[in-house]
Amino acid sequence: MASWVRSAVMVLAMVLLPMMVESNVRHYKFTVVMKNFTRLCESKAMVTIDGKFPGPTLYAREDDSVVVQLVNKVPYNITIHWHGIRQLRTGWSDGPAYVTQCPIQTGQSYTYKFNVTGQRGTLLWHAHITWLRATVHGAIVILPKHGVPYPFPKPDHEKIIVLGEWWKSDVDAVMNQWMQTGLPPNVSDAHTINGYPGPVPNCSTSKGYTLHVEPGKTYLLRIINAALNEELFFKIAKHQFTVVEVDACYVKPFKTDTIYIAPGQTTNALFTADQKPGKYLMAISPFMDTIVAIDNQTATGSVRYKSIESYTPTTLTTLPAANATPATNSFIESLRSLNSAKYPALVPVVAGINNVTFVMPDTALLQAHYYNISGVFTTDFPGNPLTSYNYTGVTNLTSLQITTGTKVYPLKYNSTVQVVMQGNAVIAPESHPIHLHGFNFFIVGKGSGNFDPVNDPKNFNLVDPVERNTLNIPTSGWTAIRFRADNPGVWFLHCHLEVHTTWGLKMAFLVENGKGPNESLIPPPKDLPTC
Repeated sequence: MASWVRSAVMVLAMVLLPMMVESNVRHYKFTVVMKNFTRLCESKAMVTIDGKFPGPTLYAREDDSVVVQLVNKVPYNITIHWHGIRQLRTGWSDGPAYVTQCPIQTGQSYTYKFNVTGQRGTLLWHAHITWLRATVHGAIVILPKHGVPYPFPKPDHEKIIVLGEWWKSDVDAVMNQWMQTGLPPNVSDAHTINGYPGPVPNCSTSKGYTLHVEPGKTYLLRIINAALNEELFFKIAKHQFTVVEVDACYVKPFKTDTIYIAPGQTTNALFTADQKPGKYLMAISPFMDTIVAIDNQTATGSVRYKSIESYTPTTLTTLPAANATPATNSFIESLRSLNSAKYPALVPVVAGINNVTFVMPDTALLQAHYYNISGVFTTDFPGNPLTSYNYTGVTNLTSLQITTGTKVYPLKYNSTVQVVMQGNAVIAPESHPIHLHGFNFFIVGKGSGNFDPVNDPKNFNLVDPVERNTLNIPTSGWTAIRFRADNPGVWFLHCHLEVHTTWGLKMAFLVENGKGPNESLIPPPKDLPTC
């Protein structure tokens, strides 16, 4: 009998062992250092991770644990946000300065620890203090579990494409100048593809990124918009994309020749080298359908087929106009959750930020919440705008009541939440990419003009709405999202145009603990930075 028990235990152990070792612990060390880079024929010293621009790629598999030791060797405070990682119960590792942690000061270090539970796809990491994310950013690639295939044809190769902006000046100096003067900040001097702007006037040595391909092969492009302030179009001459994922969430595949992507968003697209072998232009340009100033430079690279002649001419392409709203709408409206048996769209059923300018505190909100420190924030963030008006029909409101404060909106654990984000036309209407930390959400509706609470919900998509972590509020329009508040902690909601975040277009949700330790925020780590 004892022998039978031992045999059964051995068999059970053999069966369970693969499950136990499926999830690994991935260890990384990121060192923050100054490094000289030359672009546009001018050099500057800038903040980087490990001297790389873009920074190193963080690889993991679904359900892995990730440990990143960050060592700060620059004369600036720093934090890192793991953009799109759910951070289930691990809000201490989310990264936004003065929201979930105090900054990591010069000469100090902090170890971020989090799990990638139930997530797979492309995300990004970036600095989350001042404007340092202009140069401190990189890709996160979360592969499916071993043996789990993609829900689309397996590509022959995978490539990371990071889109960004480049300033000749120090970006923090740009930020400080406009904060002091009150004038709009200087736009960037160039856009970049994997760190390179491509050929530009008056700089013969400026080069672009080259993607080398083999005829007939299919590539999964993991495209990331790491730009500070600009939404972008991405295109490759004569080639089509099949979009299969956004923000690390699978979508129903659809074909397009132009990808629209806002700061903080990611898009995975299949691309087949199915044209005549040659050299084809890869290009990005900005989207802006209002009067706000933008960097109107087009960054270029190339797709180069294997074994072509060295001086093969480049096949060119035409990008959408800067104000091509129909192109952005077409792309956004094509996005639908896969909603399969394996990857269902679990849309919650539910029974602006409301004229409050958020003021960053001197103590991290999460620490104040955990330790019950009074005087740091209040829980009276309004559920509706304090002043109701014709949001998209009025351009000048002298009587608009704007308040300032560090206010959060409290949520019960596991409650279902619907948020309607309404754009306005005051001063200048503009589209806004809004990012929610700690959660994915479903975009159940969008429209132009003012949201109609009676009629617009009748047209909500509750079957296969796209799931994201960063949404787009259209110019003079609205977007409605739903999510389940199943992650205790303090979670930042803000515009991912850095200029707007700095101005105060941000707030935070405070999700209370649930029942028991598995529904509660874990205690803070011992090396958590102090303010």
